Amino acid sequence: MATDHRHLALGTWHFEPDARPVPEFSLIVGLGNPGRQYERTRHNVGFMVLHRLAGGVPFESKPRWQAHVAKGPDGILLVKPQTFMNLSGRSVRQIAAFHKWGADRILVVYDDLALPLGRLRFREKGSDGGHNGIKSLIEHLGTDAFPRLKIGIGAAGPGDMTGHVLGTFREDEREALENTLASAVAAVQLALSQGFAAAANRYNSRIPATDNQDHEQELRRPDRPQHEGD
Repeated sequence: MATDHRHLALGTWHFEPDARPVPEFSLIVGLGNPGRQYERTRHNVGFMVLHRLAGGVPFESKPRWQAHVAKGPDGILLVKPQTFMNLSGRSVRQIAAFHKWGADRILVVYDDLALPLGRLRFREKGSDGGHNGIKSLIEHLGTDAFPRLKIGIGAAGPGDMTGHVLGTFREDEREALENTLASAVAAVQLALSQGFAAAANRYNSRIPATDNQDHEQELRRPDRPQHEGD
C-alpha cells in the first residue's frame, strides 16, 4: 500500500500522519477576558498564544460552551472561554464533560505575574497561585491536577495591580512580548509532538532557580475593572 504523505497542519507546524505520536492533550485552553477593550492587555496573553497557535484556522463561536473554538489535527480543540476570567472554569468544564475528557487531557495557557516577561514555565498541577482563572478551573473541574503553561508578564509596581494586569504592554516591551508569544507557541507544539515532559525539560530550564519552587507568590489580581471603562 502506498504511504500517504499528506500533512496535517495547525498554526505553523506540520505532522506526517505515519510518524507523529498521539498527542497527550485533547484541549488547549487560553485564558483571557472577552471584548476588544481587553485584547492587548497583559491578562490576555493566553488568548494571544492561541490566536498564533491556530494560524489561519478560524475560531467559531460556541454559545452553549460560552467559548470560541478552533479545531486542529487529531481533533485537538483550541478554546478561548468567553466568560470573564473568574468564570473560565464553567466553560472548560462544559467542553470537557461533553467530550468525556479528564483534566489531564487539558493544557491551560495563561499569564503569570510572578514570572518576568519572556519566561515560560510548565506545571503538571498545583494551586491557583492567586490567578482567579485557574481558581475557577480548579473549582469546576474538581481538581488541581491539570497541566499548565505559565507566561510571564512581569510584576506590578506598588499599588498598581489593576493598571498593570489590565493594561497593555509598553512600547519598549513589544519586541520581548512577540518573542515570548513565539516561544510559547513553540512550547505548546513541542508538548503536543514530543510530550509534556520534553517541553517542560526544555522550557523550564530557562527559568531562574529562584522561581523554580513549589510555593509561589500568592498574588490576587483583578480580572476586569470594577466599573466598565475603568
